[in-house]
Amino acid sequence: MTAGNEMNTASDTRVVVVGAGFGGIAAAIELRSHGITDVVILDSAPEIGGTWYYNAYPGAACDVPSHLYSFSFAQRGDWSRLCSPQPEILEYLQGVAKEYGLEEVFVPSVRVDTVRLDEDTMTWTVVAEDGRSWEAGAVVLATGQLNTPAIPAIPGADGFAGPQMHSARWDHEVDLRGKRVAVVGTGASAVQFVPAIAPEVGKMTIFQRSGNWFFPRKNRYYPPALRRVFRRAPGVMRFRRFFLKGYLESLTIMIRHPNTVGRLGRIYSTLFMRRQLRDPEVRRKAWPDYTFGCKRILFSSHYLPALERENVELVTDRVTGIEADGVRTEDGRHHPVDVLIWGTGFKTTEFMFPMDVVGRAGRTLQEEWSEGAHAHLGMTVPGFPSLFVLYGPNTNTSGGSIIVFLEAQVAYVRQALEETARRRAAAVEVRRDVEQASDRRLQAAFEGTAWTQCDSWYRDESGRIVANWPKYMEQYVRAVSRLDPTEYDFVSR
Repeated sequence: MTAGNEMNTASDTRVVVVGAGFGGIAAAIELRSHGITDVVILDSAPEIGGTWYYNAYPGAACDVPSHLYSFSFAQRGDWSRLCSPQPEILEYLQGVAKEYGLEEVFVPSVRVDTVRLDEDTMTWTVVAEDGRSWEAGAVVLATGQLNTPAIPAIPGADGFAGPQMHSARWDHEVDLRGKRVAVVGTGASAVQFVPAIAPEVGKMTIFQRSGNWFFPRKNRYYPPALRRVFRRAPGVMRFRRFFLKGYLESLTIMIRHPNTVGRLGRIYSTLFMRRQLRDPEVRRKAWPDYTFGCKRILFSSHYLPALERENVELVTDRVTGIEADGVRTEDGRHHPVDVLIWGTGFKTTEFMFPMDVVGRAGRTLQEEWSEGAHAHLGMTVPGFPSLFVLYGPNTNTSGGSIIVFLEAQVAYVRQALEETARRRAAAVEVRRDVEQASDRRLQAAFEGTAWTQCDSWYRDESGRIVANWPKYMEQYVRAVSRLDPTEYDFVSR
């Protein structure tokens, strides 16, 4: 910080980044490459990787093609296949971090408890559960939406006698061979690990709340000759990223126009699913009962056939209790179980919580978001100066790559810090009227889309859609490409 007539520069600002996944790594690289070098990255994990460190369950992979699910500035020509598995993505992310020297600013095994603003100095204090603390002129919360595992409050769960695990905290020490395994939940993670473990378990019982719409995914290996082309011809890689962006945006078109283009998507999905599900009873149970595109469309060519294995049973009766040796459902049936696996996803609408974020006048972010999470362009919140959220409210993409969003966001954050320094201000804060107006426009953009036509993890308890961006990837990139200083107050020292 500066005093008197000394010139303040963005490099004078210490920035604490919470989260060492794609968002946190992108933020640190963007800031450091533009002269903002006093950056610290904190993460609860012992290694860099974020969700790709924790989600190491069998079959874990990304359902976005790797040439787009990667940084534009760190392209890789030797991805093994269209959609890479978890170990390959983790290796990539850790390799990028090492290439850009981020290991020297990464502090592992830090579980942040509180982020608190001092209004007198306009600085933030980040406090860990173990008592360690960091002072900062700006904070970037890069914990994302897929951070905290969600386990439903089912009576008796604590009394289950066998091993139990969430997919995002997989216990590889548990031997599943020949065991009776219960899988509660059929979201994106379960769709990957169910076919991976079904051949080795003795009996698998899958408890489904609602079915999914599926598209095929033949995730074949790239031939060596094609990988050589990717490595040696950068123009091919650029074209491929351009093509993949357009292909994935077609999903968003279907979701935004459920009564026209969305009908074509539903027909395609229906034909594929009918080919995969030959047993009429299994088909009846697995079939979704909501508008195509309202919930996440899943990509798998292996999950539905796994439901028809002799050792797999799909149960659609509601789970009413967990007992020491099994699961009980609403029809009164007891399902004997040796191992319990939660495939119930994440607390997507809680973002960085239970972290306590305290802004102006002692007001917490939980209080600010009591009627639903909101942020200008998904990043800035009134009352929380120089605090930025990556992959925040309404920035999830149903038909694209979150990496595209994150790269655009970190460039915006960097511009905000540079403008703050140029004005010799202490902090930058979005105007409340600007944030409220942008939120009204954003929520109005959901009207008529498939997202509004069922309940999903995109909504909070009030029914407000707080997870997704309602438009297209490129529209978001354009919206955040240039900071508009008139939308912000620059707080004096």
